[in-house]
Amino acid sequence: MTNTSAARNESETSNALSRRSFVFGMAMLSALAVTGLPLEPAMAQQSGVAQKIADHFASVKTMAGEFVQFGPRGEQTGGKFYISRPGKIRFNYEAPSPMRVIADGKVVVIGNQKLKTWDLYPLSKTPLKLLLSNTIDLSSKMVRDVREEPDLITIVLGDRSIFGDATITMMFDPKTYDLRQWTITDAQKKDTSVMIFNVQTGLPMDEAVFKVPYDEVRK
Repeated sequence: MTNTSAARNESETSNALSRRSFVFGMAMLSALAVTGLPLEPAMAQQSGVAQKIADHFASVKTMAGEFVQFGPRGEQTGGKFYISRPGKIRFNYEAPSPMRVIADGKVVVIGNQKLKTWDLYPLSKTPLKLLLSNTIDLSSKMVRDVREEPDLITIVLGDRSIFGDATITMMFDPKTYDLRQWTITDAQKKDTSVMIFNVQTGLPMDEAVFKVPYDEVRK
C-alpha cells in the first residue's frame, strides 16, 4: 500500500470513529437525561415515576464516573465521563481510542487526538442544550414505554427528529433512580449497550475539564 493510500485509509477510519463517537456522545447524554424527553399520552398514568426520575437527575449538578460500551459485534470500549450543569460534558475514551467529546456550554466538539482533527457543532442545535439544562420538563411525545419492576425501571425512547428510527432503552435503579445502563437500537435493529459505574455526584469540577481548544479546532 502506498503512503498516500495508507494516509487516506487512516483518515477514513478516523472520520468513521468521529461519527461513531459523536453518535455515542449524543446517545449518552440522551441516556443520562432521558427524563428530559416527553411522554406519550398513554404513559400519562406513569408520568409520576418519570417525573421523579427527572427531578432526581436535574438535581444533580455535577457527575463523574466510568463507562463501558458494548457494540453490536461484541466490541468493547470504555473511559470516563464528566458532567457539569448547565451545558457541559466531557467523554474521555481509553487508549487506544484517540477520541474526546467536549461540550463547554456553547458548542460540542468531537476530537481525534491522534490526527489532530476536530468536528464542531453549536450546542443550541443539538439535544445537549436541553439535556444539560438546569431544569427538565416532561411533555408528550417521545417515551414509548415505561415499565416498573421490583429491581428495575425501564424507559423506552424514540424520536425521529433526534435519533431517526433508533430507540433507546434506559434502565434505572428503582430505589435511587440512578441510571444503571442503556441500550441503543439503531435503524438496522443493532444494539449498542452502555453501562456506567463508580459514579460520583456533587463533585467540584475544574472548568478546565470542559475547555474547548478553539485554536486547534479552527486550524
